[in-house]
Amino acid sequence: MNWEQLLSLKRFGDTNKRLRKEQDETRLGFDVDFDRIIFSTEFRSLQDKTQVIPLSQTDFVHTRLTHSLEVSVVGRTLGRRVGLKLLEKYPHLQSIHGYQANDFGAIVAAAAIAHDIGNPPFGHSGEKAIGEYFKTGKGFSYKDQLTKKQYQDLCDFEGNANGFKILTESRAGREGGLRLSYATLGAFMKYPKESLPKKPTKHIADKKYGFFQSEKKAFQDIANELGLIATSSADSLSYSRHPLTFLVEAADDICYTIIDFEDGINLGLIQEEFALEYLINLVRESIHTKKYNQLGSTQDRISYLRALAINTLINEAVEIFVSHEESILNGNFNTALLDKSKYEAQINDIIKISIENVYQSDEVVNKEIIGYKVINSLMDTYIQALTNDFNNQVSNYDKLILKTLPKNIVRKSQDTIYDRLLNVSNYVASLSDSRAILEYKKIEGIGL
Repeated sequence: MNWEQLLSLKRFGDTNKRLRKEQDETRLGFDVDFDRIIFSTEFRSLQDKTQVIPLSQTDFVHTRLTHSLEVSVVGRTLGRRVGLKLLEKYPHLQSIHGYQANDFGAIVAAAAIAHDIGNPPFGHSGEKAIGEYFKTGKGFSYKDQLTKKQYQDLCDFEGNANGFKILTESRAGREGGLRLSYATLGAFMKYPKESLPKKPTKHIADKKYGFFQSEKKAFQDIANELGLIATSSADSLSYSRHPLTFLVEAADDICYTIIDFEDGINLGLIQEEFALEYLINLVRESIHTKKYNQLGSTQDRISYLRALAINTLINEAVEIFVSHEESILNGNFNTALLDKSKYEAQINDIIKISIENVYQSDEVVNKEIIGYKVINSLMDTYIQALTNDFNNQVSNYDKLILKTLPKNIVRKSQDTIYDRLLNVSNYVASLSDSRAILEYKKIEGIGL
């Protein structure tokens, strides 16, 4: 791969090449990407979607929106610092093409702000709930009407693939989705493969899948434009990652490792004295002991250590990326950046504590159970109504349900069975936690 292609400013529908040196420096194309994502309705719904603690009423626990903003900030710094190093190594990118260090930061920031845009309500249990509906629920009855890959898309419903659908799917008046630059879309594509085969290699890019069958053509077009390396076999489509994807992933890893841990401390799920020791182990080389000892509150101490920890891991990720840049460009770098970190043991210790005390806490588990019930009910009701409409067997109740669905979903009910099932999954995934519960109560007649 080469950086000239990887930094493509092309957008869906372009007929002429967009040149970096002709860009408006006050509003670069990559900055436009960020703006379009921020102002999208799908991004706005993240303010009421679970990060770790579902439906939390406390003001210091992160939602998907605050998490995405923080990941974007970290990603921008990672991109800029890597950009400086790359322009030193490849000066023609600046002297001939006009690229600046901030361009790399803008791409990573835009991809990072969108990285959770396709995630369903109720955290990762929301993904599992949609998948379980097709694996073991009533959705299983549709298996024989789908290809193996279509069925796998639904059984392993993936927020990353759903995000790619949101960003690129055409509809009336919105051809090409948000029409983001191909560089940003490439950096967003964390798992550049289809749902089958599952985990064909141990490469980090093969861990999950990144696009539904409905977006296969769009994905292939973007990958070819960017010059991603094809790793496809005879019966599957897959590519190497865009190099900047590793920075988006690192930003996410840094934030959820440190900040989910912070949420656990603030909620009292992790004892302060015990937790602070783990953070100190990560930043022991940079901590200012006298300043730290002057901090009088838990939140001040956590904030100080969090800032040091994030900066430490940013520096580490930049160093790892730059030292392995050639391997990354060749598609041979097969782990997350922080898996190569000298702080791997400390990171794993923090994650282990978060899993035991936060992710598996009674509060999280109990509310994930609610999420399963809500999503299963919504999936069943909407799919039944659309299927009956398709078969001209619609009941009065179905008609009422159809009126509550977006018009574009109802119009699409005449598409293939795969499209119908995927569109319902996409719609349910778009709901915020509170909206999903409200729709569930309406359907179940609760609180009348």
